[in-house]
Amino acid sequence: MDTELDWGKLSFGYIPTDYNVRCYYRDGKWGDVEISQSETIDLHIAATSLHYGQEIFEGLKAFRGKDGKIRIFRLEENAKRIISSAKGLLMAPVPEELFCEMVKKVVKLNERFVPPYGSGASLYIRPLEIGISAQVGVKPATEYLFLILVTPVGPYFKEGFKPTNICIMREFDRVAPKGTGRWKVGGNYAASLEAGEKAHEHGYSAVLYLDPREKKYLDECGPANFFAIKDGKYITPASDSILPSITNKSLMQLARDMGIEVEQRHIPIEELESIQEAAACGTAAVASPVAEIDDLDTGKKYVVSKDGKPGPVVTALYNRLRAIQLGEEEDIHNWNTIVD
Repeated sequence: MDTELDWGKLSFGYIPTDYNVRCYYRDGKWGDVEISQSETIDLHIAATSLHYGQEIFEGLKAFRGKDGKIRIFRLEENAKRIISSAKGLLMAPVPEELFCEMVKKVVKLNERFVPPYGSGASLYIRPLEIGISAQVGVKPATEYLFLILVTPVGPYFKEGFKPTNICIMREFDRVAPKGTGRWKVGGNYAASLEAGEKAHEHGYSAVLYLDPREKKYLDECGPANFFAIKDGKYITPASDSILPSITNKSLMQLARDMGIEVEQRHIPIEELESIQEAAACGTAAVASPVAEIDDLDTGKKYVVSKDGKPGPVVTALYNRLRAIQLGEEEDIHNWNTIVD
């Protein structure tokens, strides 16, 4: 592929790159890392990933910094989280060292697709593990494929960093109580599609789910974590059904660095009346500010941004995290891995 990409016009979609990397787990051990130019995989028709959902993934990004260096953000955290997901689905965990080696390799191999500094774009990295052995009984596979693909993606905020409206609806749960919510499993996203589409049809950017057991407390916000600023504190829901977001973890640390108290706890829905700022946070957006939260079942509207602008704390946290990713600000927590 020799076409010159318009870095400023990239969407959050798939663009072919030069290589992906793969590794197979067979006979109780991981094999050698393979480099592939193929965009397809050869899969047995009875593979457990197709029939019983043995599929886990990760999402992270590489950025070209102000100094021209390529930085991968919080690589080790993604390595740890995919191990947790693998254990949750009785899959063979990818050792942290192998995960990190493969991520660095695939970024280096596709270096020409890492967008330039200042474009707002980045290289999205998608590690994926699937069960590949043939099985018709409901039990875990004995063989697995771990692969990593990359694709350049555009900035999340095409029209600038602006707040959007989100909604609450009780007719859908993203996951079951004590279910697979805390792992990054494809099925969780499949379960959220109908609610997400309904929200978009009504003009909302995402669904703010309530806890699946009692429907009293805030849970995930679409495919992202939710946080709010209340009386100078950073508050974010604590729940077994929420995926522990690496972005949220990073923002909590930055908030502490700024002298802001952090509370990870149950947040009752009524508390939305007394918050000053809110955002959904994740790899794609970092922090997507919230203007208003509409409860579609009760008709109640929680206006978060009175002037339609992102709040000062959300903005400061967003800017600081982006500056660390781009090498504009000192990385005091050693979050970045520089690809040589």
